[in-house]
Amino acid sequence: MCGISGIYAFNDAGRHFIGNLKASTDAIEKRGPDSQGHFVSSCVGLGHRRLSIIDTSEGGNQPMHDETGRYTIVFNGEIFNYRELKAKLVAKGHTFQSQTDTEVLLKLYITEGKSFLKKLNGFFAFAIYDKQDDSLFVARDRMGIKPLLVYKDADKFIFASEMKAMMAFNIPKKLDLVSLYNYLQLNYIPGPASIFKGVKKLRPGYYLHIRNGKVMTKAWYKIPYDKKKAKNNPLNYDQQQKELVRLMDESVERRMIADVPLGAFLSGGIDSSVIVALASKYTNKLNTFSIGYKDEPFFDETKYANLVADKYKTNHTVFSLTNNDLYDHIFDLLNYTDEPFADSSALAVYILSKRTREKVTVALSGDGADELFAGYNKHMGDYRVRHAGWKEEAVLALSPLWDVLPKSRNSTMGNRVRQFQRFATGMTLSNKERYWQLATFTNEKDARKLFKKQVARVIGKKLFQKRKKKILDNIHQDGDLNEVLLTDMQLVLQNDMLTKVDLMSMANSLEVRTPFLDYKVVDFAFSLPESSKIDGGMKKKIVQDAFRHLLPEELYKRPKHGFEVPLLKWFRNELKPLITDDLLSDQFIEAQGLFEVDEIRKLKTKLFSSNPEDIHARIWGLIVFQYWWKKWMA
Repeated sequence: MCGISGIYAFNDAGRHFIGNLKASTDAIEKRGPDSQGHFVSSCVGLGHRRLSIIDTSEGGNQPMHDETGRYTIVFNGEIFNYRELKAKLVAKGHTFQSQTDTEVLLKLYITEGKSFLKKLNGFFAFAIYDKQDDSLFVARDRMGIKPLLVYKDADKFIFASEMKAMMAFNIPKKLDLVSLYNYLQLNYIPGPASIFKGVKKLRPGYYLHIRNGKVMTKAWYKIPYDKKKAKNNPLNYDQQQKELVRLMDESVERRMIADVPLGAFLSGGIDSSVIVALASKYTNKLNTFSIGYKDEPFFDETKYANLVADKYKTNHTVFSLTNNDLYDHIFDLLNYTDEPFADSSALAVYILSKRTREKVTVALSGDGADELFAGYNKHMGDYRVRHAGWKEEAVLALSPLWDVLPKSRNSTMGNRVRQFQRFATGMTLSNKERYWQLATFTNEKDARKLFKKQVARVIGKKLFQKRKKKILDNIHQDGDLNEVLLTDMQLVLQNDMLTKVDLMSMANSLEVRTPFLDYKVVDFAFSLPESSKIDGGMKKKIVQDAFRHLLPEELYKRPKHGFEVPLLKWFRNELKPLITDDLLSDQFIEAQGLFEVDEIRKLKTKLFSSNPEDIHARIWGLIVFQYWWKKWMA
């Protein structure tokens, strides 16, 4: 686990910024608290922070150079098949000075060029400088597990693992208003854009090459989905299950390699339980970790986690939290966040990572399974719209009732009404627009109304629609749910789920590994027909069926609860001054010059009313942005 940053100067003006390299790596110390290193030449600076996962005592520090001194690499991530790749290089006569995957990467690039990326199994972001060619090669892993931000102007090119490391190079902090508009709808910013104009997220599965002052960006991987081939998969359902078990078993085994204490998150859901069941084969006493919610029994799933822990005799730890425990970490989360990100469940991930890091350095998680195999309630909703019968038509007919009944995520009945209302609305929309409706907290009209009129005029509708169209490109009116899942992989997984886990785990110097996102598992998942993943009665069908024999029966076909931070309670109590007197006060809003005071007042009135509905998610998004603005922009 590491963090990287660097700069490539195109001229003398750009070289001036190389002196900011150490400040850049200092900004991401938590990504690599064990050591740091820097390489500086006439036009390039490469920086690295390291946390020891695998023993690198034999020449494994970074930046790393080849034996000739021509090539230099900084690398963030893990290559799980590096030993096999190394053995093949040794067989061809290559020698190595260390036992690291970093040196294997460097040798592969030297001997095979860009094509070597397709041989890698792991997660990564890295940069390699070729002194002789005066070129820089930068690449990011297939799924976007490891982040990489980039910036280019006439004088320089900059890259880094986090925005705070980019800001250390004094990049222009000019708001991208279309990104902010997107954020107000989604509560996160979809890549490749960022909150700042000029700063982009290198797309997952892409590389970037700088040579002779020219920057070339190209895709080296894309999820291989073919609708016709998936519908006609040659394996029957039983064979598909066996293949999934085989691929997942190999994926978990690959990710068990570590010279430090290793554990696994165990939520009580099917995904993390599968990981624990498989990982238990490769260690005598697996460390497992769960969060329990004393004050929120509706969301507490520790009894299911305990069943799995007992079955596999893991060394299980439950962190039982109160709402006060959650509240006590809000400002830790807000202070670490260097780009607006308002998925409130990040708070639970932050605490889980912090507590887990006290006992282990690496943790396995079940992230990615929901996006691959249709595990969210919205997937069932979308499926039922596409296969509507009399029940679905009845929900649509009762739309006026859903509009007036109280709605909330924090109770069974209120959540059901909320779902019925969204479902009824979705039945009236095209496949593309229904996806966007289910993905967002705020519709486009209401989000736009929040801006001052002069600001709203600057937000280019054409640019927003262009970005939205790109996000929805894979969804067609004659398609099936696999297209929704592919879009989820590229929007929700990359920009919300993986961002959340990376930020919160890195804030606590914990590495999280995701076996479901092994590219072999992903490629296989998108070779399957919709019918293997979901039907009218079961989400994530093949995962539940394939691993049913390994797990307690109580987990089979169990409803997914997820987790909701008790924001509404806090907004009406502990956090109320932040809303009324500080970040959402009339005075702050007016001085900031972005938002309409009257529209913010309406949201606050709704928040403190007897029927706040889902307003707390919108308020949280605004608070996160305002806190970010005050810390980084004011």
